[in-house]
Amino acid sequence: MTISSQSVLMANRAPYTPQRLPQAFYETASGAGQMRQPAALPDAPRVPDARYREPVLRPPPPLEPAPYRIGVGDVVLLATKSAGSTVEQLSGLLAAQTQRQGFTVRDDGTISIPDVGAPRIGGLTLEEAENELFEMLLANGMNPAFSLEVQDFNAHKVVVGGAVGSPSVVPITLQPLTLRLAIAAAGGLAVPDTRFATIRIFRNGSLYEIPVAEFDDDADLQDTILRSGDAVFVDLTYDYDRALEYFRQQIDVIALERQSRQQAFQELQAEIAFRQAALNERRSNFQTRLDLGAEARDYVYLSGEIANQTRLPLPFGQKASLADILFEAGGFDVTTGNPSHIYVLRPSPEPEEFGAVTAWHLDARNPAAFTLAARFEMRPDDVVFIEEQPITRWNRALRQFFPVLINTARSALGD
Repeated sequence: MTISSQSVLMANRAPYTPQRLPQAFYETASGAGQMRQPAALPDAPRVPDARYREPVLRPPPPLEPAPYRIGVGDVVLLATKSAGSTVEQLSGLLAAQTQRQGFTVRDDGTISIPDVGAPRIGGLTLEEAENELFEMLLANGMNPAFSLEVQDFNAHKVVVGGAVGSPSVVPITLQPLTLRLAIAAAGGLAVPDTRFATIRIFRNGSLYEIPVAEFDDDADLQDTILRSGDAVFVDLTYDYDRALEYFRQQIDVIALERQSRQQAFQELQAEIAFRQAALNERRSNFQTRLDLGAEARDYVYLSGEIANQTRLPLPFGQKASLADILFEAGGFDVTTGNPSHIYVLRPSPEPEEFGAVTAWHLDARNPAAFTLAARFEMRPDDVVFIEEQPITRWNRALRQFFPVLINTARSALGD
């Protein structure tokens, strides 16, 4: 039958599922595992009582409120506001309209988003991080309909200890952390008499003091802004040396935590490298089997008036058209091949119809008709046959006839 729009639809109805590449070609090493959590902080050291001395007001230099900057260990949430095709395009990143997924900022300041990449958002404000993600999604051809927020604030912290309800590490969030909020997060002050208590703030090697009595009466002192790395100690002893030792021990604890996180990050990198090597080995083994012909493939066969009569494997993961097969083979020479007689021969898949063949005819002299070749899907064991030109048939007949005629004439003259 002639290849037409209707016959192409009929031919394409034949069921066929293209072969898939092994799973190793679809996996990535970035999903090898999660970084283990660092060890918990040790208990705050005890500071024994000491002799009383008159407290002196020495507050830290005032700080201007600044936007929160995302740091290592923070967990950010990405969420989409759209559904339908947008969700399908962002399948690994944003699964549904009301679903959100958290990503931990790694030691190099990046987050790993499947199918998107590893944007570096460490040290950026939320607005700057949104711009970075917006550009990356656009670069990947995705609809950048998303919202970004910080779920867990783990990067910037203030240590609060001494005479408080619950000595703890207080995270700094989007709202500037004031001295009043930090003490409240640690359970509030636990001092029997405010006249004999001092709030000490250790910052960058300097020690600042705020008597609790003055702190209670002065809103400006209560609104003192703290920054990451500050250590706050509510002291009942007024012992400078022992308070300083407490702060040094807290700094050592933070250093140990950072060292533990770095070690966990190195372990994760080693696991990813091992997984990458395993994936590469599996892919290489598959390629070797493919080169040696040890992997089953679906083929289409080319014959007739074509440069190289051969078989071509159908691609993995997608369907090939008649035009793909013709151009993959390098096309054909129209001086010998007849473009008006291109045939696709398809054997019947039914066992009881063994030997039955359906033939489709394409007249490629008409460019509009040739466009149908790009829509005609190939199936395993199809045979593409290109008939020879009439003049080619005569030329070959003459080339075979003339040697016989000359030899006959020579024999007659010789006789």
